[in-house]
Amino acid sequence: MQVKSCFNRLLPLFAAVLAIVVMGGLAVYASETPRKAKTTKTSKTTKSLSKTKKEKAAFTVVIDAGHGGRDFGCVGKHANEKSINLDVARRLARKIEDGSKDTRVVLTRDGDYFLTLQQRANIANRENGDLFISIHVNSVPYKSKGRSAVNGTSVYALGADKAEKNMGVAMRENAVMELEDDYSSVYRGFDPNSTESYIIFELSSNLHLHRSLDFAALAQEQLVNHAGRADKGVRQAGFWVLWATSMPAVLVELDFICNPKAESFLNSDDGREQCAEALFRAFTQYREGNAGKATATHR
Repeated sequence: MQVKSCFNRLLPLFAAVLAIVVMGGLAVYASETPRKAKTTKTSKTTKSLSKTKKEKAAFTVVIDAGHGGRDFGCVGKHANEKSINLDVARRLARKIEDGSKDTRVVLTRDGDYFLTLQQRANIANRENGDLFISIHVNSVPYKSKGRSAVNGTSVYALGADKAEKNMGVAMRENAVMELEDDYSSVYRGFDPNSTESYIIFELSSNLHLHRSLDFAALAQEQLVNHAGRADKGVRQAGFWVLWATSMPAVLVELDFICNPKAESFLNSDDGREQCAEALFRAFTQYREGNAGKATATHR
């Protein structure tokens, strides 16, 4: 009995040590360039950057259109996530380029092709980004009750929220890893479908969390007030692409494509323009140092 009791007391310590070792290996990997996916192309935007502009820019924002290529993301009756993400990302990029002269804009992808999560983070890190904005569209499983009625926007920063609703979103977005060959080796054993893998986000100290939450609050507020989206609050969850970037970073879920009314909005020119304008206003406020004045709810 004494041996069993001692073992039970030491078990949590063993688990913590194992998690720290795994996290250390992942941290080393995040700084390395991963093997390229077979269908991956290089972002044209990154290729065509002017050296002069790169030298003069005081601030670099990296805009990431989630999914792409063979990865459609969430799918509605008339639209798919990858196309919405790219259109909103391009609109936001143009607005920042036109409205913020000392800002350099980098798009992780500027076309319909597949990028791994790590490749997206590598682009942001290589370009020395000051802010990373990953644009997505939300959904819920087909068998979920009220699937066609759920709606609203959420902006996420990195965190280890164990709430089922937040963990589910992170798992769905991280599951894109499974489209890669031998993803378990590439991501050093991280399993996007196992809650145990997410312990790395609990133990990780994010130096950029405060600024990430600052921008998240501004973006949430603008998406609600300007784009008219229902407020589902600023949240935190374990997104690999946010963990692997070395800068303030957020993941935006614009609305739910499984809701016919929200899908119609996201599939319209006016809806996408409103979303891009909302994010641009948030970016302008962030650059002007008004981050602490946002009133968005943190859930």
